[in-house]
Amino acid sequence: MEIRPTTDEDLDVFVDTIHTAFGLFRGRPDADGGGVIWSAYEMDRSLLAVATDGRPVGTAGAYSFELTLPGGALVPAPGVTAVGVLPTHRRRGVLTSLMRHQLNDFRARGESLAVLLASEAVIYRRFGYGPATYTGRLNVQRHQGAFAAPRAGAGASAGAGAGAGAGSGATAGADSGTVEVLRRAECVEILEQVYDRYRRAQPGALSRPHRWWASGAGQPPISRAPRYVAVHRDADGVPDGYASYTLDNGTLTVDETIAADDAVTTALARFALDHDLVERVVFKHMPPGHPLRWQLADFRGAEVSHDSDWLWVRLLDIPSALTARGWSSDGELVLDVDDPFLGEHHRYLLTVRDGKADCVPTDREPDLSLDVSDLGSVYLGGTAPSTLVRAGHIRAHRPGAAALADVLFRAERSPHCVHWF
Repeated sequence: MEIRPTTDEDLDVFVDTIHTAFGLFRGRPDADGGGVIWSAYEMDRSLLAVATDGRPVGTAGAYSFELTLPGGALVPAPGVTAVGVLPTHRRRGVLTSLMRHQLNDFRARGESLAVLLASEAVIYRRFGYGPATYTGRLNVQRHQGAFAAPRAGAGASAGAGAGAGAGSGATAGADSGTVEVLRRAECVEILEQVYDRYRRAQPGALSRPHRWWASGAGQPPISRAPRYVAVHRDADGVPDGYASYTLDNGTLTVDETIAADDAVTTALARFALDHDLVERVVFKHMPPGHPLRWQLADFRGAEVSHDSDWLWVRLLDIPSALTARGWSSDGELVLDVDDPFLGEHHRYLLTVRDGKADCVPTDREPDLSLDVSDLGSVYLGGTAPSTLVRAGHIRAHRPGAAALADVLFRAERSPHCVHWF
């Protein structure tokens, strides 16, 4: 078997192979070639596994994204996609070969980490990926959608990191903007601009390259599927948030809510809950700890469902990755990191001072021993190291090490990702 890179001429073979691997049939592109997910494939970043008889038997691709880290740094983050092996060739090492070849390629490009969305949670941990952000849905019966009066008074701050676009300390409910309903086809440029501003400030968010919007490659609101969009504008008329939605048989389903701050998030939620001809509102892609349940007069009016992992992270250059992100507390930890898939084992001294980190090899006794997948899980601040200590995955070698790790790795805002790829 051979693992080889692909070119644009391999697109049809690549697409046919991945569809066969998943038992799917190809959809029909629009007249301009868009409207399908593979219109965003980067064939110069894709791999094809070819059997000895010349037949393609497996695929693996990657997108060129930017990932926003705690502290606001933007780093290159290849987004692994289109990974599949034909049913006739599974459990023969094809997937392992593709993953190893791909990780080596990322390193050769100088990329310090990679991300993916896991189709099955048991597959990718063995390749060093760990779940790092989480998502869920909030289901609200409209008759239970009344808001309670804010108990802290009109001057209370909503606090950073509370909502899908939360973070600037804006006052929830103190909204001086307006909401306009447009069709998706009328406002693609607005969606792209609002999302790009949002993702640059939200840890865990990924960029959406222009070609995704231009070709409609992805899920709504990127895809060209018909959607209404509630566009929020600030007091100066500048778009600063949106909610993409459909209304079907009494259920209003919000694909995603993107907002500049908590006040905009609240205004868009209020718009959805006040919509006529609605019995139930489903808010998809909501981060853990979203304040909507607390804003309702009936706390039980919002039911949480589809609580799941979303973005998985894999560190490839640990010192580069750790020094790239921002830190909110000072401290020092020795991390003993095992990477069984790549056959590596390293020990690092992580020193954090004034929001910046230094990470160097060391022979000192470790404070924590952990697998590289667990380091990926805690990297963005969405998983507390002490949780993994209690789960038996991370070993703390001295009292207080887990608590210190919690303080160091905690992000100023909870990481969240809504992008599907």
